[in-house]
Amino acid sequence: MTRFSDATRQQKLVVLIGAAVLLCILPFVVQMAGNAWVRIIDIALLYVLLALGLNIVVGYAGLLDLGYVAFYAVGAYMLGLLASPQLTDTFVSFKDAFENGLHTPWWVVIPLGALVAGGAGVLLGAPTLKLRGDYLAIVTLGFGEIVRVFLNNLDAPVNITNGPKGITGIDEISIFGVSLGKTQNFFGLEWPKVTNYYFLFLILVIFAVVICYRLERSRIGRAWMAIREDEVAAKAMGINTRNLKLLAFGMGATFGGVSGVMFASFQGFISPESFSLPESVMIVAMVVLGGIGHLPGVIVGALLLAALPEVLRYVAGPLQQMTDGRLDASILRQLLIALAMIGIMLSRPRGLWPSPEHGRVRAAGAEPPPSQGPAGELPIKLPHGELAPATQIPPTTGHIVPTER
Repeated sequence: MTRFSDATRQQKLVVLIGAAVLLCILPFVVQMAGNAWVRIIDIALLYVLLALGLNIVVGYAGLLDLGYVAFYAVGAYMLGLLASPQLTDTFVSFKDAFENGLHTPWWVVIPLGALVAGGAGVLLGAPTLKLRGDYLAIVTLGFGEIVRVFLNNLDAPVNITNGPKGITGIDEISIFGVSLGKTQNFFGLEWPKVTNYYFLFLILVIFAVVICYRLERSRIGRAWMAIREDEVAAKAMGINTRNLKLLAFGMGATFGGVSGVMFASFQGFISPESFSLPESVMIVAMVVLGGIGHLPGVIVGALLLAALPEVLRYVAGPLQQMTDGRLDASILRQLLIALAMIGIMLSRPRGLWPSPEHGRVRAAGAEPPPSQGPAGELPIKLPHGELAPATQIPPTTGHIVPTER
């Protein structure tokens, strides 16, 4: 047993080391084909971070959230307002206080974005505690649209978010004086912006995976899964469903807030159009297609659906040329994405990599039927829980023996 466990640990260690080496050299290998491909990987890692956060709400707690993109927007606009000329150009008091402009460092904005987004998640969860299923989905959907419309119209009478024009000039992250937005040279290799942000996003994703892994196996994670399977039974067992639901909304929202901060810094520009309903639906699709509640499945689903639209650009273009321009490339690309999603759901109804435990609901008190004896009689349980063989049970005469009172 000890030798077997040691061999298993060594195999896991070899796999981890191999995966780490592969992830470290991946951007430099892909960079040979162009920085655009590395950028696709960066965006895919951002979607992995978003999907991991939504998996806490949908996969662990079983709460359908169609407005998750709102927390993504909260984090992005937090960095956009605190690390751009937007507020100093609008308010004279800010301009007088910060003569060189408002450039809040990343180590302040990231925790602040996570905190504000987490507060927004609790704010969303509070009025939805008694809602389930379709009603919960409609409320969260409305919350996401309210945030987008709010950001879109908050340019009058005081211009705070710059409305549909968006916020430009957002600062890039600088760590120990090294700007991730500029090309750097380390170890004799050229590190462009997309490669610098790749390693930052990769570190955040690994950190998020560790958090989700620990949560899943903690007492809180088991309580979330109990609520997911049967909320009434979980409440009857003494689980505080109210606080745990709010905690799920808040924890999931913090991941969205951090992702939004990273997105704003990476893009350098944000607008309400980046946080529309299709984005939220796409994040839910990543969790569902990958495997609800299963970390490897969620990661695979996020990587697949994030990279698929960009890869299909190179398929839709030639198809458009083959039809002499009769088919629009963007419409054809969306059609191919929809067909791929339908095919995956038909072939893998539980997702590409489903959780082994998810969906297995054992009937209350259900036990395997005891084996019958040779004569068809059922064995009986002895006082200590042992089963007496049917051959040792004396046959009954069929008469009822009266007992004394």
